[in-house]
Amino acid sequence: MPPPQSRSSSRKNPSSSNLSTRLRSFSKQFLNLSFYKDLLINPNRSIYVMFGLFIIEIFLNIFIIKRTNYTEIDWKAYMQEVEGVVNGTFDYYKLKGDTGPLVYPAGFVYIYMIFYYITNLGRNIRLAQYLFAGLYLIMISVIFYIYNRIAKVPPYAYIFMCLLAYRIHSIFVLRLFNDPIAMTFLYISIVFLLRRQWSIACILYSLAVSIKMNILLMAPALFIILLLSVGLRATFQYIFYCALLQFIFAIPFLLSNSSAYIIRSFDLGRQFFYIWTVNWRLIPEHIFLNRYFHLCLLLLHILVLLYVCRYQWLKNITTFKELLNYHKNYVLSDDAIVTLMFYSNFIGICFCRSLHYQFYVWYYHMLYHLLWSTKSKDIVNLLILGLIEWSWNVYPSTVMSSLILHICHGYILFKLLTSLTMKSNMKKIEKKSK
Repeated sequence: MPPPQSRSSSRKNPSSSNLSTRLRSFSKQFLNLSFYKDLLINPNRSIYVMFGLFIIEIFLNIFIIKRTNYTEIDWKAYMQEVEGVVNGTFDYYKLKGDTGPLVYPAGFVYIYMIFYYITNLGRNIRLAQYLFAGLYLIMISVIFYIYNRIAKVPPYAYIFMCLLAYRIHSIFVLRLFNDPIAMTFLYISIVFLLRRQWSIACILYSLAVSIKMNILLMAPALFIILLLSVGLRATFQYIFYCALLQFIFAIPFLLSNSSAYIIRSFDLGRQFFYIWTVNWRLIPEHIFLNRYFHLCLLLLHILVLLYVCRYQWLKNITTFKELLNYHKNYVLSDDAIVTLMFYSNFIGICFCRSLHYQFYVWYYHMLYHLLWSTKSKDIVNLLILGLIEWSWNVYPSTVMSSLILHICHGYILFKLLTSLTMKSNMKKIEKKSK
């Protein structure tokens, strides 16, 4: 006769009971409509939408490459410019392609030299397209990391960011411009700013500048971030790192013809063609080309930057001594770092002498953070984003498309200048733990 079972042995296993309870809870949550609603509107749950969009982006980029014809604009010229260097020409006055002289810094040459060799001297354009698709996936994953870390924008907005970005996908995989490469390094540098790895961040930032100079639009913000985070002495140390990288990259070109390199690669006065402008089609060509018009835009850019710097970025700092000692007592929040970089860039965009179609990638992914920083209603934010997207997809640009683009830019800038959110961002400075 078997021994009677003890009371304890007849009880259910607690671990299996807990597991079944969790499974029932999960299935109940999974079937609940509010669960999906939360996934779409709760910024703290953005990672799920981001992961799904990343997978979709892989197939979307492949689909675009296979089903849409590649358009030759600058790739051939890039390869011709690089080929000149490969053949031993380092004089920037002698480096040129079908579309004109080489006008980008040395980092551009080295990056596209890599593409030159990988793509069989630039002939395998389909391979280049897939390389740029990979670059796009790297950039969007970095952008997702930044946005997920800030947790400000609702997840559903990323669906619009990815799936409605016709012009952005075209710039990457159908045009092969250098702008996406510069912006990818820029976003990666912001990641290291958020991680407070200042040396790596500054080196990556300088690398981005060496590919295209538009990255300099964020230089004022980078300076303020460094000054408030590490102090004046360390700030100049990191600026030296940036300058040193530029010098190292430029050595062979400086030794060949220093004036040619400086004039061509950092030509801030370069004239743009009216036919390509997206933002200034609403004015006559003779005004567009007028140097006084350019000077007015530059002055407005500087004045707005100074105002924002004094009355928003440094609003709570009253003395120079307090500014220099700020890093000893406080640390900038992640949100403040991202806002400063994006805000500085956007101000520059608003007062650009000309925006060409590939320049859209300069600020497209930043618009979401900026708009949701203003605390405007979501429907207004989406309307602004839709109008901006429409403006950039009108080809050739028209008076109406340029006007709408300026109205949208003006709205965003006005909201940033007057928004309580922007001021509170500067108050989101956490006291250092003792």
